Amino acid sequence: MPVWQEAMEIATTIFNLTENLPKKEDYGFTSQIRRSALSISANIAEAFGRNHTADKINFYYYARGSITETQSHIEYGKQVKYFNADQSDKLDGQLSALLKSTNQIIASIKTKP
Repeated sequence: MPVWQEAMEIATTIFNLTENLPKKEDYGFTSQIRRSALSISANIAEAFGRNHTADKINFYYYARGSITETQSHIEYGKQVKYFNADQSDKLDGQLSALLKSTNQIIASIKTKP
């Protein structure tokens, strides 16, 4: 599965997971975790569309930052009992795999002549 598709799947999962969070979180945590998750695929798409190598790499770096931001939100959600451990651990594993793929893409781009 292409990395952008993996990222979109994660964003969709997080959207569904946050559907039942407390209403008091609508403009706080819910919004933040949804935006960080969606930002992953958006930055990957932006990177793919760039022709200049430095721009391409920068957008993959932005995606990488959004991945780790989303992981932080997942951990917070787990600690405050919004998410159960199974949900959190599965998402964290998916995000870690996506981070590894993103790092491989960056390394590949950097080694191209």
